[in-house]
Amino acid sequence: MLWGCAWCASIESSMSEVTRGKVSAGLARRRRKERLFRLCGMLATTVGIVFLVVFFADLIGKGSSAFRQTFLRLEISFDTAVIAPQGSIDLQYADFDLLARNALRDLFPDVSGRNPLRELNRLLSVGAGYQLRDMLQQDPGLLGSVQSVWLPASSSVDMLRKGNIDASIDAALRPISDAQLAWVAALQRDGRLELRWNRAFFSNGDSREPELAGIRGALMGSFYMLLVTLALALPIGVAAAIYLEEFAPRNRWSDLIEVNINNLAAVPSIVFGLLGLAVFINWATLPRSAPLVGGLVLALLTLPVIIIASRAAIKSVPPSIRDAALGLGASRMQVVFHHVMPLSLPGMLTGAIIGMSRALGESAPLLMIGMVAFIVDVPGGFSDPATALPVQIYLWADSPERAFAERTSAAIMVLLGFLMLMNLAAVVLRKRMEQKW
Repeated sequence: MLWGCAWCASIESSMSEVTRGKVSAGLARRRRKERLFRLCGMLATTVGIVFLVVFFADLIGKGSSAFRQTFLRLEISFDTAVIAPQGSIDLQYADFDLLARNALRDLFPDVSGRNPLRELNRLLSVGAGYQLRDMLQQDPGLLGSVQSVWLPASSSVDMLRKGNIDASIDAALRPISDAQLAWVAALQRDGRLELRWNRAFFSNGDSREPELAGIRGALMGSFYMLLVTLALALPIGVAAAIYLEEFAPRNRWSDLIEVNINNLAAVPSIVFGLLGLAVFINWATLPRSAPLVGGLVLALLTLPVIIIASRAAIKSVPPSIRDAALGLGASRMQVVFHHVMPLSLPGMLTGAIIGMSRALGESAPLLMIGMVAFIVDVPGGFSDPATALPVQIYLWADSPERAFAERTSAAIMVLLGFLMLMNLAAVVLRKRMEQKW
């Protein structure tokens, strides 16, 4: 009897040892897999951060120089014989370019001949005359005086000054000649070339000349479009979300609407551009390339996003809030607008801002409605021809000149800055207005 009990105890002991061994081996395998999973996660995160750092470093390295422009200091003589040859000033027909060319030629009196003079004049931007005209328009007392003025240099001089042109290669392979290199070196020795803040990048519209091209027209076009988008998508999206969550009956039709809204949020953006082209331009005959049409198309694009975000915010309100309000005698409408809406407002605003961020970065639907046109003037209203910042980036990226590549990166930096600010505003609003129960 004692022998049998001892045998059973030994069997139980051996079985428990086997079980402990299996459990220990299983725990070791699970811990190895967990460590491997953590390692893969850390590796993926590191690779993503590295790619992000490389992207931003390359973008900033290429685009930061666009915020500074090369200017040339000249002694401009506002000669009455050139500006007002008939005795009366007519700024529209006065040859202000001649004033700049004369001042530049005075620095190099040995240059003669038609072709050398043309090469010398190419050191100046074609916008130099417009700057002189604006100066005289603001201060008519400059007529007949001599002023030291900083005028924009041409894009080739600007690229040379920034080190983007290799002066050691053959002259046939670079956009600036040997004679121009010598003149630029002489101007640098005299302290007449200087890199200054490129105000034209933020104050000018688009231009064929890189040194005169700016993003103001695209910024204003994007601003008008976002106003139209916000005015349409936000109230319609919030109203649709409130109806679907609080008032719509649960039946086959409401389920069909919900499925379609979710599907529309995943539709490629170019489809909305085709819809806008067919409905707003071909059928409604609205003006092409107008911020009004762009805003309508972007409103259709962002409407599903706002509806989904607003419904999620409404669902997050605890049912006890509704039950308490109804128990105190509030109507269904009062429950929604006095209790549910204020509590779900942070999520609704967050969804609206995220939808606006998506609309700001879209270019494909705007290409379909003609906003890819070359627009020089800054739009002054919702119906004026305009472009948007993403489309402006697309246009500049297609230009072969090195100066436009520089401005493309700078415009991307501005666009990313606006997107970051909008997303930061969404986070701040949510944190400030968020309520916990």
